[in-house]
Amino acid sequence: MAAIIVHGGAGAVDDERRAACVAGCEAAARAGWARLEAGGSALDAVELAVRALEDDPEFNAGYGAVLNRDGVVEVDACVMVGERPAPRIGAVGAVPWLRHPVTLARRILEDGEHVLLVAEGALAFAREQGIVAESAATMVSPRARARFERHEGETARRMRTGDTVGACAIGADGRVAAATSTGGIPWKRPGRVGDTPLAGAGTWAEAGVGAASATGHGESIIRALMARVAIDRLRGGDAPDDAARAAVAELVRVGGDGGIILVGSDGRIGHHTSTSRMPWASVVDGARASGAEPRSGSDEPRS
Repeated sequence: MAAIIVHGGAGAVDDERRAACVAGCEAAARAGWARLEAGGSALDAVELAVRALEDDPEFNAGYGAVLNRDGVVEVDACVMVGERPAPRIGAVGAVPWLRHPVTLARRILEDGEHVLLVAEGALAFAREQGIVAESAATMVSPRARARFERHEGETARRMRTGDTVGACAIGADGRVAAATSTGGIPWKRPGRVGDTPLAGAGTWAEAGVGAASATGHGESIIRALMARVAIDRLRGGDAPDDAARAAVAELVRVGGDGGIILVGSDGRIGHHTSTSRMPWASVVDGARASGAEPRSGSDEPRS
């Protein structure tokens, strides 16, 4: 059974932004599902879905990414495909002025020489691939500029949440993939790399088990290995929602807040967050659902 689920980041999404954030997730899920319906792979689907989120100024990724303390956009991303004997991975960190880091991460995965490239080295590889960095004139959204000008994050240097975006999918062939992209934490130090590009922390995909994409306080997600916790619980027989709750509980245990989305090898999806909201949307075997608030184990996805 083919399926895709996306998230738009965990945190305190204001009431006036809720509808736009859910709509952005729905559009991203539709884009990924259209590729699956056309015979595309799970990797194709998650890349397209995340590219849609990177283009949406409501989200902290790509065009909507926050600025660091020097007023520069530096982005992280990761893509993973569950294969045997080991997953294929491509990731980038602290890459300046890149609109679609998820696509650069995919190019690294396909090239196969390395797993993770950062900063100027990642930009050099991007140029080899025909991917061009942009500038403040085209990359800084009005919302990101406002967040920078009020020094969001400066007074709370250890931000407990983050609004990373991500997608997980399973194709008709049973292969699973995950993709995650972020601008990081507001007012971060230049060169900071969060959980997103670190396999097992912000992103994980495993053949025959499932795929996961996390969002929240990156340093805590790294300490918890949150995505790997979720997939380990899936492997142990947990339902996707139960695995998501267990991963969030581990994140909270180490002092962080955030959320996670999952897709299992049977096409079932799961999601959970410790924050007040995490916009998400899914398409499972053609059936669409979306929402923003965390749900209890007895709740069904809203359609």
